[in-house]
Amino acid sequence: MFLCNKTVLLLLLLLTVLSLSAQASSNNNTTFSVSFALISRRFSHDDLSPSYYSSFVSQTKQNRKVARAPSLRYRSKFKYSMALVVSLPIGTPPQTQEMVLDTGSQLSWIKCHKKAPAPPTTSFDPSRSSSFSVLPCTHPLCKPRIVDFTLPTDCDQNRLCHYSYFYADGTFAEGNLVKEKFTFSAAQSTLPLILGCAKDTSEDKGILGMNLGRLSFASQAKISKFSYCVPNRVSRVGYTPTGSFYLGENPNSAGFRYVSFLTFPQSQRSPNLDPLAYSVPMQGVRIQGKRLDIPATAFHPDASGSGQTIVDSGSEFTYLVDVAYNKIKEEIVRLAGPRMRKGYVYGGVADMCFDGNAIEVGRLIGDMVFEFERGVEILIEKERVLADVGGGVHCVGIGRSEMLGLASNIFGNFHQQNLWVEFDLASRRVGFAKAECSRSV
Repeated sequence: MFLCNKTVLLLLLLLTVLSLSAQASSNNNTTFSVSFALISRRFSHDDLSPSYYSSFVSQTKQNRKVARAPSLRYRSKFKYSMALVVSLPIGTPPQTQEMVLDTGSQLSWIKCHKKAPAPPTTSFDPSRSSSFSVLPCTHPLCKPRIVDFTLPTDCDQNRLCHYSYFYADGTFAEGNLVKEKFTFSAAQSTLPLILGCAKDTSEDKGILGMNLGRLSFASQAKISKFSYCVPNRVSRVGYTPTGSFYLGENPNSAGFRYVSFLTFPQSQRSPNLDPLAYSVPMQGVRIQGKRLDIPATAFHPDASGSGQTIVDSGSEFTYLVDVAYNKIKEEIVRLAGPRMRKGYVYGGVADMCFDGNAIEVGRLIGDMVFEFERGVEILIEKERVLADVGGGVHCVGIGRSEMLGLASNIFGNFHQQNLWVEFDLASRRVGFAKAECSRSV
């Protein structure tokens, strides 16, 4: 697997509690609502490349249908830069932990340490939580060939279940499998969920795995739906754009337009297919109203799984297979070729890059539209076609999938700006709606 370096841009869903309410009903269903502030920050890394946190290429190949309770409702605000990072209350009493919201990953994990130093760090301290427990080697998940992990689980020297997880961008985490609650309030918490408690990791943020796998947070917590609204990326000192994140019902959903998940039989074991990803039926791309001559097969999985199109919050850029990427580049060169920076490849994946005034280049390129089934379209205005990658360089926010070692199309968060994206797990569909995400409620 190609391992991509991390980007200088990090899109944080940093949750600061604003309001919190819980109401229990007589039939044991619960209505739950919490609000947070979600903050955008910029991080410095030596290597500049679009971030790619998702690990769907190495996730489990089982797709189990899980009964879901529609009762949980949870709302937060977030700020935007590259990856969506939520701060969630975990343990009893709760400790706030920052986790990357990743619809392309399954296992959730947090960064753990044995004893809090002074001053306290952001790592989770298991000794402070009365609801924390560690999975023993005898647990069914702790078997040599469990398919839910990129490397086999095993027993450590303390006879506890040890796991290792690797991601497509080179991020890794290993530690023990544990059980712990998400404690939203004194009246509302999840049952103990299986998480990774990472003692050795390349990151200081955990992962909130939200794909269709049986060990994802969404599956274990029986979430019926979740949604987020990513505000425009803005590089301005002193300004932090904020968006919104919901677990459960979204009051804005009346205006959403939906496409159904593509589903695959459990018996299908194609080398390039991830049956746990949120696959959608994409149909084409338009630039300045012109529909590009991209075969429909480029966006639908073939017998090997190549061409699967996935909505992924953990990927910054959108990635397309070569047949689609080349057609888009051909049109971009026709429209703005003289302004293109020759021989420049951003992060080893994107070579439609420009020097000079990004507004002028954007006007030359014009609006871009991604087409899906049922007439659902996602408009990328000319002002948002280019991503600022630093050094006065701006690139079209699309990379080549094959440079990541993938044969899939990935709809990343750069093209989800000012857009509600809802994952309706009960109805097996994804909803979209244009929004001013900095003002969303």
